[in-house]
Amino acid sequence: MRKMSAFRDQKSGEVRIAHSLHKNEEEFVAKRRETVFQSLQKLGIHCSQNDVPNIALLGSGGGQRAMVGLLGSLVELDKAGLLDCILYLSGVSGSTWCMASLYQEPDWSTKLDTVKDKIIKRLSGPGVSCENAYAKLKNYHKKENFSLTDVWAVLVVTEYVKEIDDHSLTDQWDQLSKDPFPIYAAIDKQCKQEEDGDPWFEISPYEAGYSLSGAFVETSSFGSQFHSGSKKKHQPEIDMLYLQALCGSVLADGDENVKFFLQKIKEFFQNLTSIKKTETVERSREEFGGDKRMIFPTEKLNLTDVEAAEVYMKKYTEDVCNDLHLFRLGPNTDPRAPSDEKCYQVLMDLVDMNLSVLNGKDPSALEQTIRTTLNEISGGKRRMIFPIQKLNLADKEAAKVYMKKYTEDVCNDLCLFRLGPNNLFLSICICMAKWIWGRRYNFLHKMTDKAVPAALLESNMRDFEDAGLLNNSPYFSVLREERNIDLIISLDFSEGDPFKTVREAAKMCKKLNIPFPEVNIPNEDSKKPKDFYVFKGQDAPTVIHIPLFNVVNCGDDIEAWKNKYATFQLSYSAEMITDLMEVAGKNISNNREKLKEQIRALIGEKH
Repeated sequence: MRKMSAFRDQKSGEVRIAHSLHKNEEEFVAKRRETVFQSLQKLGIHCSQNDVPNIALLGSGGGQRAMVGLLGSLVELDKAGLLDCILYLSGVSGSTWCMASLYQEPDWSTKLDTVKDKIIKRLSGPGVSCENAYAKLKNYHKKENFSLTDVWAVLVVTEYVKEIDDHSLTDQWDQLSKDPFPIYAAIDKQCKQEEDGDPWFEISPYEAGYSLSGAFVETSSFGSQFHSGSKKKHQPEIDMLYLQALCGSVLADGDENVKFFLQKIKEFFQNLTSIKKTETVERSREEFGGDKRMIFPTEKLNLTDVEAAEVYMKKYTEDVCNDLHLFRLGPNTDPRAPSDEKCYQVLMDLVDMNLSVLNGKDPSALEQTIRTTLNEISGGKRRMIFPIQKLNLADKEAAKVYMKKYTEDVCNDLCLFRLGPNNLFLSICICMAKWIWGRRYNFLHKMTDKAVPAALLESNMRDFEDAGLLNNSPYFSVLREERNIDLIISLDFSEGDPFKTVREAAKMCKKLNIPFPEVNIPNEDSKKPKDFYVFKGQDAPTVIHIPLFNVVNCGDDIEAWKNKYATFQLSYSAEMITDLMEVAGKNISNNREKLKEQIRALIGEKH
């Protein structure tokens, strides 16, 4: 084993910059290696405790396909006696959804069959109600740095995981001790676009930070405001629903994905009226103990008693105003002001207009409707300052630029004339126009450390997104030298090229001078992959690559399986979940002896 770097003491609320493991991770690894040692002995794989190999299991992205595929693979690893040989479990995107579900259960790996049944029951059951989703989204909207990741978490992730998990990663880990060490992988969006940046970002139970630069902050402080390496303003720790969205926000890129998300937002907007009405009625019931109509009793007025009639009318008028306050008008509302429904209709039309442009359809009719409604809302005092133009839909980039500015301008109008700047639905549209995902305070802001890329030190904010947008497998979380990984088992659930992740990892490692084996794959295997590949190299970890759908478990039906389990579709039925778990599990059960053989080979190389 390579020697670990010394740990530099870290005070609570301070940034740690060092190429070493967090001391708590070091302690966990030492204990887990003892578990691995005992597990190897049971399998008849003998070695000294010093020669125990460090094995990392990687789960790629792939939406619910990856979530279910990883679960099926883990179940078979458990049956083969190999699950306790895994030191690290790291995931991207949909695989993190599986991890989040597993780590809800204390010591899940000791009772995986029971945990599996519980997860399947939830995934094939009813989803999160619209009311609960709306309440969660409103709660997210109260926090600083609201972004489309919050919307994605509530509108899309819940549709697949069928729950709102309010726990935090540190909450989960407090109860765990017998499972592989979890690492959730994401990327820094700005760094992805820079040649000399460090895009690879990891979130573990102890630290969150940049894998290659070695710059970390306590996980409970990720998102808090820092200055020159010290925490200045604490923000609540992100919950597991948001974490799953942060790691699984693959829609942050690509036109087809944008259409999918905009359609979700549109559907949510369409539910606004009923949600708002329910919200108002519930508030009135709470305040008045029942369905509210005017609570002042109706009576026959005696108009000859002028004083009594005046008293009655005074009370009656107050009561009518209270009703209007509750059900429609706010206490400071101008009675001539336009209705909220008109404002929300503009927002829905705005979403439709964006969808039309993405679909290459002429949006001029929607644009005219939006302008007419905004003119009504403003009482003719204001029209959008953004000029009308005939869009050239063939020039997609120019159309995108136009719609970004147009959307921002409509939102500015609504903010001025009706909806306040803190309105949830207006915020969604502004984030949509600016395409803001995963925005958090930068904990490296204003630090001066040459070990960290200069670009990471300058900005106050950073944006984080799905690592699948750079490489759909979390190689760089386990390739940190201080983690001393000897064997990587890569489970690939990607929709496209089944070898892209391992090829890209090899290419990036060569560029960054990180030890990684050469990856050579026969051309004919791209369309008809096998179920087990081994890549070895000098002074590099052994990499085992396992494509989900292959000629062994699917025969000639690989494309049919891919089509059945597309990334963007409705959540799977119980039968689909069972079938997919079985197919994924075969990749392990069919190769259990090959896995043991590779572990034995590694131990032999250590002598």
